Order: sequence, then C-alpha cells, then structure tokens
Amino acid sequence: METNVKDLVQSFIDGDQEAFAQLIGRFKKRVYSVAFQMLGNHLDADDVTQEAFVRIYNRRDQLKNVDYFASFLMRIATNYAIDLIRWKQKGFVSIDADKDIPGSPKIELIDKADRPDQIIENKELLDRIKQAIKKLPPKQRVTVILHDLEGFSKKEVAGILQCPQATVRSNLHIARTKLRKWLQTDDKGR
Repeated sequence: METNVKDLVQSFIDGDQEAFAQLIGRFKKRVYSVAFQMLGNHLDADDVTQEAFVRIYNRRDQLKNVDYFASFLMRIATNYAIDLIRWKQKGFVSIDADKDIPGSPKIELIDKADRPDQIIENKELLDRIKQAIKKLPPKQRVTVILHDLEGFSKKEVAGILQCPQATVRSNLHIARTKLRKWLQTDDKGR
C-alpha cells in the first residue's frame, strides 16, 4: 500500500526511521537533479543530495507543517549548493559538467523533427543554454533551475529560497534577460 507523503513526513517527525528511508527514496532524484543542474558535476550533486537529507534529518523538529516538507528539503539542498558554488568561485575547484556519462540528468529540448541537422542544432543550443546558465550568479541560477527547468511555481520557489515572490519574478526576469543577451551574442559571433 502506497503511503502518502504527509503521513510519511509525520511518521518521520515522530521518529520513524523507515518513513525517513521512504522519503529519501521519493525525493532523492529531484534533489539530485536540481543539485546537478546547479553544480554541473556528479560528485558535488551526490554530496548536496546526501547533505540535504542529513540536514533535514537533524532539523526534523523545525518542520512544523508536514505540507512544507518538499520546500524545506529543497531549500536546504539549494542553500548548500549555493554555498558550494561560492566556495568554488574562490578558486578551489572548477565546475565542469560530466558529459557523456550514462545516467547523467539532461535537459531535453522538444524535438518533433527527425532530421539530423535539427538534432545537432538542438544539442548545440542545449549546450549553449547550459553554459549560459552556469554564468549566472548563484541566486539567479537556482531560481531559473527551480522554476524553468524543474517546474516549481514562483510561489514554491519563493518558499524554497525564503524570499518574496517579487524577488523570484525579478531574479527570473534578470536571469532570462542575461541568458537571452548571451545567447544572442553567441549567435552573432557564429
């Protein structure tokens, strides 16, 4: 029998280890996907995923409303990923995507045509978009990833990032403007 998330969260808060294991099973792919898109490599995404679940386990007493478990978990994961990005920007390690590794999360463009030239063009566009997203400041990057790639609503993104919806809208607008400019500049240089 499939237990719903609210019941699992309540059981987890009450100390049920099996409920926590089931929550990990249900949410780890989504946390990993966001972390990978933010950081661009598997090791860091694994680290963020693991650390997010360790931190939520240690902070389960702070979870007052079971309805906000997913937002609370994603906020923990994205904050930790932003911390890693900032640490790496200080020059310790570069962020390079692991390309062509089976099982890598991928952003897929809708391709209704089977023509090889269009497939190659879509792959090139996808690579350019990924590179442009990596150039964004951490808050704008996470906002774009959560809203545009992961499909969270503006309200959910605001909850995850603990900011007003107006900030989410602003970050999205600024990020999309920068992405558009970078991608258009790229097109002119070709």
